Amino acid sequence: MARAPLIAPAVAWLVYALLEAAALGGVSGSVLAALALVGAVLAAVHHAEVVAHRVGEPFGTVVLAIAVTIIEVSLVVSLMFVAGESAPALARDTVFAAVMLILTGMVGLCLLSGAVLHGEQAYEQRGVSAALAVLASLTVLALVLPNYTTTVPGPYYSSGQLVFVAVVSLLLYGTFLLVQTVRHRDYFLRPSSYGKDAATHPDPPPLARAMRSLGLLLACLGAVVLLAEGLEPAMETAVARAGAPKAAVGVFIAALVLLPEGLAALRAARANRLQTSLNLALGSALASIGLTIPTVAIISVMNGWTL
Repeated sequence: MARAPLIAPAVAWLVYALLEAAALGGVSGSVLAALALVGAVLAAVHHAEVVAHRVGEPFGTVVLAIAVTIIEVSLVVSLMFVAGESAPALARDTVFAAVMLILTGMVGLCLLSGAVLHGEQAYEQRGVSAALAVLASLTVLALVLPNYTTTVPGPYYSSGQLVFVAVVSLLLYGTFLLVQTVRHRDYFLRPSSYGKDAATHPDPPPLARAMRSLGLLLACLGAVVLLAEGLEPAMETAVARAGAPKAAVGVFIAALVLLPEGLAALRAARANRLQTSLNLALGSALASIGLTIPTVAIISVMNGWTL
């Protein structure tokens, strides 16, 4: 298992090469591509965790959240280009599903499992409150306000409004990162009164290992984007055959992207590192909206798509 994150990127690129060469096809090819995609996602988050551990908290959770969000953005954008104007709601469905899975699933499971194992756990409430305040603002801006705009008919933003939303989202997320990493970094660290447990806070990896993980992380991200684009027709077909709404594609993307980060947050909570667990969960929700919405908004404006 220790070698799996090292092998997964090569396997993913090999599967993609076979798909491009038409050496794989049909159901078996789609299943193999899906397995390679999941393996690449899990490996990407593993390598992001290594890099994050090297740079320390709270920068580590920021690195991990941004890495996972890059995967999400890449998946959404690649599928939007494949589907064109037939998928105007894909970004909304994915972001909405991500926020709901994090707030009602990931956070609750981490709190429950940590409490069962350790009883009362410590976290800094000011950091969590700051994250939730920014998350509420971003969620209303991206997912609620379009229902009340009147510039264009329907629950859509006009091109000018999309640009405004993209800029404001980036500013809000950038401000939160400034608070988290510079101005009030102590809000996102484990309360000092609980000390530091060497068993749950091991020493960071050496620089050589961190640099190797950085290179493998980039390789995983590239494989994820290309494999996801190739799997888009299979996902659409599976959703149609199951009689599920098209929004299920967004739920699938969100669940796929959040699975490894959710496991990382769960491991942190079970290791009595609740602050890290909450940083991971809420940070991924913030990055999901703060980075995904601006990216797809600009692409939609450039291509004349409604969003």
